[in-house]
Order: sequence, then C-alpha cells, then structure tokens
Amino acid sequence: MKLVIPIVIMAMAALEGNVDPTNHVAQEQQQREDMSIDKTHSNAHFRVQHLGAGRFWGRFNDVDGAISWTPGSKDDLEFDITIDVESVDSGVEQLDKHLKSPDFFNAKEFPNMSFKSTSASRTGDDLWKVKGDLTIHGVTKPITADVQWLGSNTTKRGRKVGFEASFMIKRSEFGMNYGVEQGALGDEVDVIVAMEANVR
Repeated sequence: MKLVIPIVIMAMAALEGNVDPTNHVAQEQQQREDMSIDKTHSNAHFRVQHLGAGRFWGRFNDVDGAISWTPGSKDDLEFDITIDVESVDSGVEQLDKHLKSPDFFNAKEFPNMSFKSTSASRTGDDLWKVKGDLTIHGVTKPITADVQWLGSNTTKRGRKVGFEASFMIKRSEFGMNYGVEQGALGDEVDVIVAMEANVR
C-alpha cells in the first residue's frame, strides 16, 4: 500500500503536466490546416464614441473567408476575410439604413469590406500580431491586428478552430468623415472580429 500511493501521485502529476490540445496551442509545429469561416458562428463588432458621451456598439452579421495556419509555428497564420456591408446591425432599422448610406459605408458602391494578411508573428502561447491590408469604403490601408487563438475541437462535424482579432482604425482615413468635425461621432473605431472556422 505504501508503494501504491506515491505511484498514483506521480501518475496524476504526469497527467496534469500534459498539454491539452483543445486549450493550448501546440509548442511543436504540426500539420498545416486550411479552414473556411463558419458564417453562422462568426461576426464583427465595432464601437465608436457618440456625442462625446457613451460608446455606441454595432455589428456585422455576415463574415466569410478563409484561414490557414500551422499549429506550433511562429509565423504561419493567414487570414483572407470578407464582410458584407449590408449585414450591418445596430438594432435600429433606421440607423442601419443611415449606416449603409453614402454618409458612412455606402453599401451600394462598396458592398464588401476585406482584410488580407501579409505577415504574422507569434507573441505568446495563443497570441499573434498579424499585419495586413484592410479595405473599407474603397480605401485600402495597412493595419496590425492583435489575434488570439480561442480553442480547437474535433467533433462529429469535423475539426473547428476559433480566433478573435481586435484593432483600431480612424474612419476618416477610409473616407468616412460624417460627424467627425462636429464632434457628433468619434473618429477612432474599435473593431473586434470573432471567427470560428471549419478545417477542410
């Protein structure tokens, strides 16, 4: 009995030391995975200062595209994402119409926004700095997004991987100046893109 207890304790300690692949990015490089965005479980959120007081939140419900990465790699993480401007959702129908108008996104002339990565650098166990070209309102600018890997899981429906990207832009740099000079709406916009993808 005296020998059994230490052996059990050692076995438990060994198990606790194992890396759970669903909760941590593998430290050793693995096989590359190409993924398609799960549109049902992906969306983009934005917030902007309103009248110098509160922060107004809105979202886009139609996020599509592809992600590729090699778990464990320091730099192999790629995004090619498209957002349908018509899917903007403020929760208020009249406001949605205004956001789709030429005052803001001008959905008829510029129906899509897009981001295509150019490089990535791993900064932590599940964190990256991802550089790329963001196109909004017909204007393309380079940005750097903070990207976090949220988790992976293999189910009966296949393998799924989740990421979340966040960054800040000045909308005036993309030709959307409505309300900036008057102080009605802030120029800086915080963006969060939540993505769940299916491994092909």
